[in-house]
Amino acid sequence: MSFRRALALAACGLAGGSVLFSAVAVSKQPARGGEAEPRTGGSAVAVPPASAAPPGLLLLPPAAAAASSCPPAPGWIERPAGTGGYWDSNWDRREPLALINLKKKNEETGEEELASRLDHCKAKATRHIFLIRHSQYNLDGRADKDRTLTPLGREQAELTGHRLASLGLKFDQIIHSSMTRATETTEIISKHLPGVKKISTDLLREGAPIEPDPPVSHWKPEAVYYEDGARIEAAFRNFIHRADAKQEEDSYEIFVCHANVIRYIVCRALQFPPEGWLRMSLNNGSITHLVIRPNGRVALRTLGDTGFMPPEKITRT
Repeated sequence: MSFRRALALAACGLAGGSVLFSAVAVSKQPARGGEAEPRTGGSAVAVPPASAAPPGLLLLPPAAAAASSCPPAPGWIERPAGTGGYWDSNWDRREPLALINLKKKNEETGEEELASRLDHCKAKATRHIFLIRHSQYNLDGRADKDRTLTPLGREQAELTGHRLASLGLKFDQIIHSSMTRATETTEIISKHLPGVKKISTDLLREGAPIEPDPPVSHWKPEAVYYEDGARIEAAFRNFIHRADAKQEEDSYEIFVCHANVIRYIVCRALQFPPEGWLRMSLNNGSITHLVIRPNGRVALRTLGDTGFMPPEKITRT
């Protein structure tokens, strides 16, 4: 019995709420039910008849077991080796086939026109997404305008800006949350990247994207996740996707926002369960680097990197 099949049988029993033994792998079967089978170097051990069953346990014959209403084994058990996971290639709804109207097909050229239209919709460039968490800020501020960067936070932003500049990349734009701490972090970083345009957006503001699993100790009403989650999901759909077909060269874009937003985006981009966003931790001023290939494949180059900061400058507030 293969390991996968054994797992499938186990899953079958557990899924039904009871244990069902319909097949057991043994090295040797007894000659006749009820007879003692001699054991080398030891005494005989009585083997109960095949029809006998311990009290409370029903042993079904193979035919009956096969006919039982056992649910199919989970896909991860029966999936053939080497076929990979369950990656949705059209996760951003920009797969070429999703961008053309298949009903509009020239009857004369047929497949040739379809191939041409598909090629016209294919992305050619790679997008590099740099997600920056804002620097340390004043937690005592009651309103957003009062939650300005601390002196240490300003130092962190300088270090992050210097690090980004040292990469020698031609950054296309900096898109940042409209909250004060993200805006101030952006202003400091941008001094190290002269000429890079800055764009402010409310979509990237901090919030509670989705109820985390496992749950946190402090309770939030469902309405908070309902409202914030829709906005943060909108930010993901608006900013995180493969390059447009018209884009010829690779792009390098910076997004300055917040820990919750970044963690949710990482989960969604990698097609991990988004409820797991709170299992990750990000330092202030950290750099997370996502790569989106023309075929829609996504890779995480770095997550929350602050290795460019001295240890005494690292915080997570």
